[in-house]
Amino acid sequence: MNEMETASLETDLSLFKYDHLEQLPPAYRTLGETERSDRIAAAKAELGDDVVVLGHNYQRREIVEHADFVGDSYGLSKRAADADAEYVIFAGVTFMAESADIITDEDQTVLLPSMEASCPMAGMAEALQVDAAWAELTAAIDVDTEIVPVTYMNSYADLKAFCAEQGGLVCTSSNAHRAFEYAFERGDKVLFLPDKHLGANTAHRLGLADETVQWDPWDAEGTDASEIRENDILLWDGYCQVHERFRVDHVEQVRAKHPEANVIVHPECRREVVAAADEVGSTATIREAIENADPGETWAIGTEIHLANHLGRWHPEVNVLPLCGDACMDCNAMRQIDPNYLTWVLEELLEGRERNVIEVAPEEKARAELALDRMLEIQG
Repeated sequence: MNEMETASLETDLSLFKYDHLEQLPPAYRTLGETERSDRIAAAKAELGDDVVVLGHNYQRREIVEHADFVGDSYGLSKRAADADAEYVIFAGVTFMAESADIITDEDQTVLLPSMEASCPMAGMAEALQVDAAWAELTAAIDVDTEIVPVTYMNSYADLKAFCAEQGGLVCTSSNAHRAFEYAFERGDKVLFLPDKHLGANTAHRLGLADETVQWDPWDAEGTDASEIRENDILLWDGYCQVHERFRVDHVEQVRAKHPEANVIVHPECRREVVAAADEVGSTATIREAIENADPGETWAIGTEIHLANHLGRWHPEVNVLPLCGDACMDCNAMRQIDPNYLTWVLEELLEGRERNVIEVAPEEKARAELALDRMLEIQG
C-alpha cells in the first residue's frame, strides 16, 4: 500500500496544515482601513508586474478590491500559471495556495498572507486517517475489486498525490460527475473525499443515489464491511461548515416571502437542500446566473455570505438575497486573510523578504499534478 506523507507536527492530526505560523507584527495590527488601503495600493504599484494578487470569491470586500483576479480556487490557480509574475499572493486558504504552487512555474513563488487560513473540510481528510481508511477499505472487499479514489479540489496536496498513486484524480464541483465516470471506467468502486454532500449530490445526478455508504474516519467500526462490499460509492464523512448550515426551511422561508425568487445553491449543500433549490452550481455558475439575470429579478444565493454580498454590490439591478438571511455564515478560514496581513506581505516583498511561502515537496507536487492532469483529461 502506498502511504501519504504527513507533515511533521506535534500531534497526529492538526488544525493547521503548516506549523510555521508567523504572527502579524504589532505595527500592522492597528492599521485603519484608509491607511492600509493606500499602503496596499502603493506597494502593488511599486512591485508592478512582479506580483499578482488573487482573491477568492469568499473573501471580504477589503481584500477583493485589491485583487488582480477574483474567482474560484482552481480558476485562480490557472490565472497565476498564466501570469508572468514572480510572486503570487493567494488570498484564499492553504489548499488553494498549494494548488497554485503545483501548477505554476518553478520561478514563481506562492505566498499565503496568513498561514492560519486552513480549510476545515480539507483538514477532515488528513494523511494518517486516509492511510488507515484505505487499509481497512481494501481489506473489506474482494481481492479482484478495485477502489478508485477521487478527491475534491478542496483537499491538501498530499491527498491529491495519494489519489494519483492509486489511479484516481481530482475534481471540481463542476466536473465531479465526469470524475466519477472516469473512476468507474477504471475500477469497481469510488472513494470520494472529503465532501460527503458533493459526493451524494453527484451520485444522485448519475442515478446512483442508492449505491452510497458513508465512511466516518472517526468511527470506522460504525460502517460494516458488508456495506462496503454492497455499495459502489464510498463517501468520506467530511463537509463544508458553511454549506452544511443551509436547510430546506431556508428555501421555504425565502419562497414564502419572495414567491418570485430563483433559488441557487452550491453542491456542497445537503442533498435535500439541493433538491429544494431551482438551480445548483459552483461559485462560477452562481456568478454567471446573476450576471445573466434580467434587471429586477430576485435570486437567493445558498453559499458563503461574502459572495452573496459581492454579487449584490456588483449587480445592483438584481435583487440578490443570502438564502438564510442574517444567519448566513462567512468562511472562518477565509476570514484569517486579514487586509493587514496583505499589507504586511506586500511591504515585506518590497524589502526583499518572502513571508508565508507555500511550497509543496517536489515528489508530492509531481504526483498531485498527475491527479490534476487526469482531471483536465475529463474536461476535454
